[in-house]
Formats: sequence, C-alpha cells, structure tokens
Amino acid sequence: MDNSTDRGPGWTASKRLDGKVAVVIGAGQSPGEGLGNGRAAAIRFAREGARVLAVNRSIDSAEETAEMIRKEGGEAIAFKADIQREADIIAAITEAKRRWGSLDVLHNNVGVSLGGGDADLMEITEERFDNIYRTNLRGTAFTCKHALAIMREQRSGSIINVGSAAAVGLYPYVAYKATKAGVNAMTEQLALQNAKFNIRVNCIMPGLIGTPMAVETRSRQFNKSREDLNAERSAKVPLGRQGTGWDVANLALFLASEESSFITGECILVDGGRVLNRI
Repeated sequence: MDNSTDRGPGWTASKRLDGKVAVVIGAGQSPGEGLGNGRAAAIRFAREGARVLAVNRSIDSAEETAEMIRKEGGEAIAFKADIQREADIIAAITEAKRRWGSLDVLHNNVGVSLGGGDADLMEITEERFDNIYRTNLRGTAFTCKHALAIMREQRSGSIINVGSAAAVGLYPYVAYKATKAGVNAMTEQLALQNAKFNIRVNCIMPGLIGTPMAVETRSRQFNKSREDLNAERSAKVPLGRQGTGWDVANLALFLASEESSFITGECILVDGGRVLNRI
C-alpha cells in the first residue's frame, strides 16, 4: 500500500484547523520509500481544513505534496524557496499572507545532517558545518522572524519548529546535534517573548523516524540494505519500531490547533522511548 496517500492513524473529520492558513517549510521530501515529516504535516493540516502553502527547495517535490492535498479536496499551493536565503523566506511568508489574508501556523520542518556532510568534530570541514548551521538554525530563526511580524500584528499564531531527539540524546556527529539544540533554546526564547502577543512557539523532537531522508541517506552512507538498516533502527526503540511521518504530523496538528492553547515553550519528544534507552 502507498502510505503517502492513505489517511494515516488518528485521522478525523473534525476540521480542527478550519479556515486557518499554514505555511509548511520543507513540505516536500527526498526520493525513496515512505513519507517525510513535512509532507505528512502538510497533508494532515489540509485534512483538518487548513489552506497550506507547501514550501520546498525543490518545486517539483512541493508540487507533489500540493497535488496530493488537492486530490483529496484540500487547498494547497506549492512554493519554491531555499531556507538559506532570507529573500526566499520573505517571499514565501508574504505569499501566504497575500493569497489568504493571514498566517496562523508556521511549521518549520527543516534539517540536514549526513546529507549535508555532518561528521565528528575532528573530521568536519568549515564549509559543511556552516551549511548545516545555515539550514538547521539560521534558516529556522529567520523563518520565525518573518512569520512573527505577521502574527504579532494579528495577535495570534502557532509556530512549530522541528528539532531532533539528537539535541538531548546520544548522537555521533557535531553540527546536527549543536544546531538542533540551538533550535530548542530559540523555541523557548521565542515562546517567552511572544506570549504577550498570543503566539505560541513549540518544538517537536523526532527520534528514529523511517523517512526517506533518514533511511535512504544512511543506507547509502553505510552501504546497508534498507531492510537491514530499518531492522537495526527499530531494535533501538523500546516500542519496537521506527516512527512514521504521521507520528510527527499528529503532534504537529495538536500544537497547531486550539487543543494546545495553553502549551508554549515546550520541546516534545516523538521517539518511542528511544532517549530513555541510551545503551
């Protein structure tokens, strides 16, 4: 079964985001089997009534996500942007406001590690460290900056940053861990500074999720079959399996909706208990 278009666990028809405008950064995904976190969130938001601007560096991948949403009767537009370019960020945020009149949800699903050249500190190059920083931390910061300008004016909004369990658990490479820890700290700071504007800022920390980016990249890097790699990753999780994009998207939906109206400044693990098992 193609799990990129199924309803996914926890699907309802309650329209918890009815009429809301959501910008999903990283709404496309890498080639490979399975469903990426950003694509899953975009689909989940649209199913609950949100109008979605699906932003991605690859416009073709963003358009695939938008088309999936439209086929289900939802409203979505694909938008090309490179998170490392502030001008692109401004253009994406501005387009959502221009098209739909508001910005209610920003979902920052950006992150690169091995694919960006991450390594042990004694081996990583300056260029690769800077590349990862510009995507993971600086890109997230400037997307928040320009979304907050709109949300402060309308005095409402929810920002959901996607960090990583690597920020608080064992991780062998330096740049990804450091930048995702920075996302946690920034999330807390922005939540405190923007509470008076009725804006909530939270962070999701996924653990071992079976996304194309995570699995395909490591399969190539370590010269292992997808089957062997998936089995190894699942064995590390107390619940006995990797997570899926839906697991991350379901929490994103909760944080985007009014059901979480008294939650801000939280960095929440979605890892099946993996961080508890540090062996």
